Amino acid sequence: MIVLGIETSCDETSAAVVKDGEEILSNVVATQIPFHAPWSGVVPEIASRKHIEWIYEVTKQALDNSGLDVKDIDAVAATSRPGLLGSLLVGLTFAKTFAWSRNLPFTAVDHMLAHLYAPRMAADDKPEYPFLGLLVSGGHTIICRAGGFDDITVLGTTIDDAVGEAFDKVAKHYNFGYPGGAVIDRMANDGDSEAFRFTIPSLHKGDHRYDVSYSGLKNAVINQLEMFKVKKGAHTNEDIAASFQKTAVEILLRALLNAAKDTGLSTIVAGGGVAANSYLRSRLAEHTHLRCIFPPLDLCADNAAMIAGIGYHYLIRGDRSSFDTVPSARVNGFKKKYP
Repeated sequence: MIVLGIETSCDETSAAVVKDGEEILSNVVATQIPFHAPWSGVVPEIASRKHIEWIYEVTKQALDNSGLDVKDIDAVAATSRPGLLGSLLVGLTFAKTFAWSRNLPFTAVDHMLAHLYAPRMAADDKPEYPFLGLLVSGGHTIICRAGGFDDITVLGTTIDDAVGEAFDKVAKHYNFGYPGGAVIDRMANDGDSEAFRFTIPSLHKGDHRYDVSYSGLKNAVINQLEMFKVKKGAHTNEDIAASFQKTAVEILLRALLNAAKDTGLSTIVAGGGVAANSYLRSRLAEHTHLRCIFPPLDLCADNAAMIAGIGYHYLIRGDRSSFDTVPSARVNGFKKKYP
């Protein structure tokens, strides 16, 4: 089955053609980074307008790159949640119109589930269910038990900011550059991660063994930097980046390793933009008793290949989405409150 995937949940306009859920025939991603860089963050109105301008040409390029024609497409899948509402609306409407005009099956996809599916599209030795899922992005931080491609039990989430959001806001405050996560990752390579010793939140109230919090760390780095200084003398921006990144990853690892210990699951599958972080990958690699699977870098960020890939499994199961399907900015259970 040849599936056309459409992804516009945030600031990437993407279309892809995927065969049988795994073989990527094309995957076109048009990034909006230059348009959001002046604000050091995504401006929703700009994002949705760029999607409108680009969606047709991006889809046409995906079809051209695949070597196939419109008539060769068997079905359409598109992101319907979560994300920026205006951005989601553009891709979802385009995909539904494409499917309706060609009388093709259509399925709406949760793009966070697609992030968890993405590593399976590139792995030679595909992980067997169940496994622990680690979904880390600018909008979400989720630790879950995955029993199937669309069967997850959320074990832990952030109680405030997502890990990727913390990276972006620290980078914005210090004018490190945009996008913040990638810039801090690069800067940290030249910094001293012991220059500042930031604290890890205890989350001692209630049952939050698998949850994380990033508002305290973000506040410490931005507003209370000198309180946590360990290294004598002058410090560099690279020191700030390295110390922040180390603590941010350790917060994540504490919750993740708790989940691995308690569930007995030794396979961890990561997805989302922060899954590209080199320090996170290296720290997990140190835990040799765990099998950690990451997507290739081009499948970490939002992309339509993962949408078409997971969409295939819904379609062969016989699931179809109505053309009345509407986008949703949030998903219940993807974030918790404290305590």
